[in-house]
Amino acid sequence: MKKFLIAGAIALSMATPALAADMAVKAAPPPLPIPVYNWTGFYIGANGGWGESRNCWDFAPAVGAVIPDGCSTRSGGVVGGQLGYRWQMNQFVFGLEGQGDWADLKSSRVSVIRPAFSTTTKTDGIGLFTGQLGWAWNSALFYVKGGAAVTSNRFEVFTNPGGVFVASASATRWGGAVGVGFEYGFTPNWSVGIEYDRLFMGNANNSFSVANPIVAGAANRIGQDVDLLTLRLNYRFGGPVVARY
Repeated sequence: MKKFLIAGAIALSMATPALAADMAVKAAPPPLPIPVYNWTGFYIGANGGWGESRNCWDFAPAVGAVIPDGCSTRSGGVVGGQLGYRWQMNQFVFGLEGQGDWADLKSSRVSVIRPAFSTTTKTDGIGLFTGQLGWAWNSALFYVKGGAAVTSNRFEVFTNPGGVFVASASATRWGGAVGVGFEYGFTPNWSVGIEYDRLFMGNANNSFSVANPIVAGAANRIGQDVDLLTLRLNYRFGGPVVARY
């Protein structure tokens, strides 16, 4: 009987650690869900950077062929803001955005047709209305965009030498835009990014404020393309969605 009691005590002591370990495992709390960054929501932000406008002047007389007068390119600064909405489905992100920028893009050149005059083009405003398609890796987002573009322009003619103003025309131009960008969310609501856009503004005829001093009776036909490279800072309303993989 004594031997039986001793054997039972030994067996119980050996089973106790295993039982305690099993209880500890069962009592451990479940792992916390992994937070997933979600790009869905309205956002507002600011942007600034560099722009370059290329303008080609032609003169379109009332009759006859268009007369080319050369091209000029000038770069400068842009600054503005954007407002949009994004919707995320799995890793795909869809969005709509409106953007407006003040610009300082001004170029001048001596007329090829009549070197006694210089022509000047100034772009002081740029707008974009685009859709976005993106691919998200948690807090990193790569996207492409496309849509409509608008520019505010002023065209002038000056004398050489002396720089005496002789004629002007103003125009709001509509065209198309495509772009690509990368954005990173460094907090649940704040993100920073970089974006490149190409604006295709086409050709448009403009009438001067006075009789055309370079080609009498002709309208000035000006073609325009614009490149934009901007840094962006956005604030998104809402917060991240918590999910479990």
